[in-house]
Amino acid sequence: MLFSIRNRLLLIFTCLLTIPFVILSIIIPSFFTSEIREQTQELTIEMMDQFSLYVDSITTQAEDLGKQVLVNQTTQEWLRLNRQGADKEELDSVMNQLKQELSSIMINNSNAMSISVLLDDGTGTWGINSSFHETDWYQDYIQYNQSYAKSHLDPFQQSNEMQVKKINSYILPLIDTNTMISAGVIKVNFPSALLEASLNKISKGQNEHTYLLNQHGENMLSGKIKTPNSVLQQSLKQITSSNEQEGLIEAAYQKEKYLVFFQKLPVGDWILISEVTESELFARANHLQRNLLLTSGFLFFITIVASFIMSNNITSPLGKLAKAMGFIERGDFSGAKRFIPDIKSQNNEIGYLINVTKHTIDQLQNLIETEYEANLRRKDAEYKALLLQINPHFLNNTLEIIGSLALQEKNKEVMNVSVYLGKMLRYSLNTNSNIVSLGEELNYIKSYTNILKLRYEDMITIQIDVAPDTEMLPVIKFILQPLVENAVKYSFSEKTFADIFIKTEKVGNQICISVEDKGIGMSKEMISNLQQTDETMSVLESKGNSIGLRNVLGRLKLTYGCNFSYRIESIKNEGTKITLLIDVKRGDGQDEGVNHG
Repeated sequence: MLFSIRNRLLLIFTCLLTIPFVILSIIIPSFFTSEIREQTQELTIEMMDQFSLYVDSITTQAEDLGKQVLVNQTTQEWLRLNRQGADKEELDSVMNQLKQELSSIMINNSNAMSISVLLDDGTGTWGINSSFHETDWYQDYIQYNQSYAKSHLDPFQQSNEMQVKKINSYILPLIDTNTMISAGVIKVNFPSALLEASLNKISKGQNEHTYLLNQHGENMLSGKIKTPNSVLQQSLKQITSSNEQEGLIEAAYQKEKYLVFFQKLPVGDWILISEVTESELFARANHLQRNLLLTSGFLFFITIVASFIMSNNITSPLGKLAKAMGFIERGDFSGAKRFIPDIKSQNNEIGYLINVTKHTIDQLQNLIETEYEANLRRKDAEYKALLLQINPHFLNNTLEIIGSLALQEKNKEVMNVSVYLGKMLRYSLNTNSNIVSLGEELNYIKSYTNILKLRYEDMITIQIDVAPDTEMLPVIKFILQPLVENAVKYSFSEKTFADIFIKTEKVGNQICISVEDKGIGMSKEMISNLQQTDETMSVLESKGNSIGLRNVLGRLKLTYGCNFSYRIESIKNEGTKITLLIDVKRGDGQDEGVNHG
């Protein structure tokens, strides 16, 4: 068959796998590079923002320390004594005090910052350096007004360790706050390694380079600039003339396109630049794309083969089982047995379902042959109720649910439906006694309603309210399912949804079992016909009119006699509520009545 479950499974599996494969192989590659470019820009800018915050925190701390030293009383006292030409002993005393305060600042600083205070004549807190005017950092400060010096070595440092490591510095004028006359500089130093370690985190590839530059293209940290000078000059020219604080610039050099990400830092004229070539950036993307295509092709082939095998293992026995159900529906059990498939493995849900179905056919055939002719009037309602619980339409619908779930690869749901159906069949086939506890009957109806929920999904709600003191009370089997079936049937006859309410409670000496729906309701004529029906009338003579309800009422009257009553409350287009009332104080008479005949 063209539209068999197997063919539909294969068609859907093929479409589900082929369409993504085609998209992955043809459509995505055209957008792949732009997506990677955008993601790279976002990630790089994000890393730059983090670095900018880190730099800002360090430089802000350096500025705060410099200003703290400038307004310090000891600093100002040292300036005053130098201006007044105080004697050496007094100057040395104040300088020692200033050194102690500066040392204390360094010890308490988490970023290993140090501070130097230098007068114009070269006199400093850590020694005399008369040639400091010739240093690069001082020349940049004087000529270009650069408050932040690029990475350098400074032999006049507070710490011996700092003397052999490169540092960056924040420089501010040393001013006498009384006269506002500049007398030198305050130099706050912090290790270049702090910035370099954070800067290295931005670069991801071997050919991706990140620098901290000033507007003149000078590297503010140590290390060699590997990016071609022409690329940097092109980029800096665009960056300095632009009002944008961050962004992306493209520059060409020797048939290679460079992507230059930049961010202007709030520190002097510092500019953070991260550069990578397009070939390096997209090399990883191309490699990933190639591997992805190869992997997708392999998975596509494997999945098609696996889908064929799995669908065949599922649909082949289900197809034969569905044919067998057709024979069962016509009452031809011998024909049904010919189509029951053989399953090699008995440890799966399909095998379990087939075995139970075989057993069901045998049981049905045996019941028909032994009970139907022997005691038709007494057992007609019981047998018909049993047949209703396992009618082929329900089994066929359930099998279609299993097939649909298998198609969606919902293995857990397939197992659940099979277990629910198996429980129902096992309960139906247990003919040792027609008397069960109400709890067992409710467990059976829960399996039935769970299958209904899977079948109708959001279109049905079923609520079950069980009083604990009713669960162990004895009742005859199969008194709830026909009522629930009718409730569902009449709910969906004119509406797109069904609300079913099942409730049990003990009132005095009676079990009260009610099934309520919000369907189209029952006419007064239909209720009157039900109440006037001879309780001993064979269900087979009812010609299908309210067969479920007649079945239940007939069996209950046959079993309990005057100890059973019922109520039917129905409002047209609003719903119906059927309540079964059974006297629980019958003693052994109940069992005798049930097993009679």
